[in-house]
Amino acid sequence: MVLPSHVVRWGTQRLDRCQIPADAVVVTASKGIENKTNMRMSEVIASELPQRPIVVLSGPSHAEEVSRNIPTCIVAASPDINLARRIQGIFMTPDFRVYTNRDLVGVELGGALKNIIAIACGICDGLGLGDNTKAALMTRGLAEIVRLGVAMGAKRATFAGLAGMGDLITTCTSRHSRNRGLGETLGKGQSLQDVLNGMVMVAEGVRTTKSAYQLSRKYRVKMPITEAVYGILFGQKGPHSLVSALMEDAGPE
Repeated sequence: MVLPSHVVRWGTQRLDRCQIPADAVVVTASKGIENKTNMRMSEVIASELPQRPIVVLSGPSHAEEVSRNIPTCIVAASPDINLARRIQGIFMTPDFRVYTNRDLVGVELGGALKNIIAIACGICDGLGLGDNTKAALMTRGLAEIVRLGVAMGAKRATFAGLAGMGDLITTCTSRHSRNRGLGETLGKGQSLQDVLNGMVMVAEGVRTTKSAYQLSRKYRVKMPITEAVYGILFGQKGPHSLVSALMEDAGPE
């Protein structure tokens, strides 16, 4: 399952009509959180295909580089470690290393929430700010992701790995990153609608920001960068409000 997150439910419903063996494993590489339900992708799939084994693939893996056999490392996640190892064996190549992890919640949240911080880093680039600011956004952004993840049942250590910090670094810094690129254009003064109209591919972080903002309220987790990105995308706030959110967050590190 590699559909954009907002059509995973649609795709899963149609998949259910196919003659798929009962013991087939659903492997999802879709990264996002469904709006309205705020479900992770494995939860969406499980709600439409109950009793199916599901494994999540996530990590820093731009397709532009994977297709050129550039060495890449990702994670296969499932509470059933033997199932994760089965998928690990299928996807491993000399240039594509797959690790395993039992923390399905943490791996999925890391892959989804990092897109919000990538938008923030793109805004930083668009405003012409420096490496100091971007490093702060990435670091404090990771702290936000960890806070929400732990509140939702994830393991803190997961976010220090490939599906957390690894994916965050790649998405916040790469020229291939659609979310960072979207943020950069916003930072240069273009409207969200104009940016989206000019995009061929999907920037998952826009929809994920809505869900993350709602989840932060539900779990009472402080997420100032996410809140600032939400305000810029949906609340008519200017790009400079991101800097204010970062610099006014003076709590403990």
